[in-house]
Amino acid sequence: MVQGKVRAILHVDMDAFFVSVELLTRPELVGKQIIVGHVGERSVVLSASYECRALGVKSAMPMSIATRMAPKAIVIEPTQGLYRTYSARIMEIFREVTPLVEQLSVDEAFLDVTGSMRRLGPPPVIGTMIRKRLRDELGLPASVGIASSKFVAKVASTGAKPDGMLVIQPERTLEYLHTLPVGALWGVGAKTAEVLREMGIGTVAQLAATPENTLSRRLGTTGNHLYALAWGRDDRAVETEREEKSIGAEATFAVDLWDEEALRREILHLGHRVAARLRQANKVAGVVALKLRYSDFSTLSRSRTLPVPSNAAGELVGAVEGLLEKLGARPQAVRLVGIRAEKLTEAGGGMQLSFDPRDDNWRQAEATMDLISSRFPAGALRPASLLERGQKDK
Repeated sequence: MVQGKVRAILHVDMDAFFVSVELLTRPELVGKQIIVGHVGERSVVLSASYECRALGVKSAMPMSIATRMAPKAIVIEPTQGLYRTYSARIMEIFREVTPLVEQLSVDEAFLDVTGSMRRLGPPPVIGTMIRKRLRDELGLPASVGIASSKFVAKVASTGAKPDGMLVIQPERTLEYLHTLPVGALWGVGAKTAEVLREMGIGTVAQLAATPENTLSRRLGTTGNHLYALAWGRDDRAVETEREEKSIGAEATFAVDLWDEEALRREILHLGHRVAARLRQANKVAGVVALKLRYSDFSTLSRSRTLPVPSNAAGELVGAVEGLLEKLGARPQAVRLVGIRAEKLTEAGGGMQLSFDPRDDNWRQAEATMDLISSRFPAGALRPASLLERGQKDK
């Protein structure tokens, strides 16, 4: 509730955003099967037209699988700069409607329009106006979900796709939620869904009818979370500034990799990328995680808490190399490797100085690298051991 009013939350989600942007300059391809992504068996689908989605193609699907499912699809190389430009214009339109905009990604956001209704009209009118502006000014379709909470608005926008709008009135929230499969709830992944199936729970209504303590015994705090959502309880406010909770980087190899030296070189490269992004955000990481994906697409993650939060590449890489050594011999060749910095805090007050002068030398060197890179981004300044690299960054 806001000043005695029921909140009005919109979730606006652009439809097949990358594809829609590409079609603005290729109108002859409208209605055809389109996939946006890099050509190659090691690449993944970034976006797919609804003509491809009808055949089972999804985002993040390996390109090799997607092209088998949709052999007639036209593959378009992504134009990242163009997507960022349109994303900025989309968010400008949202902020002209309300200052309460929580951007979730380049193509979706929550809008709290409770305070805008006196000026612009009821939520359905605002949702219709936003969709019209996006279409008229940018040529892009969008789906809108409207509800009294963020969770239900997000579910509604999914139900409105493609290019539609779905309004869930507050008094009909439970009626709507209880018609959905349990997979519609945030937090229901493959493992949780399996546990729920074992409990005989396949719908939100069945989950809502299950005692909360029964769910918490099987699923821990996730059970409490799902129970609350099943009853429409989500009081989270739209956050206009979202704090980055983690910073990471990944690389997919052109050929599955057995070579240990090449793998460690890639880890060094990723460590410097992550460290530079941490310093740019004025953050230090308390935890570092390693991600490996093998030839059969199985994925494992391991993490380690740093003795002192850091944004120095040497310390991040050292922790990841320790995780790698602890894993021992790898059962398969490596397809993808990633590093993620977690438990982020502001840099400055919490960093502990080292008694080893080499550590300060490295910090000064990395600070100098940041300065040079900011002035000469095309220079690709990097450690000497990374001058020869055959892998393709993701």
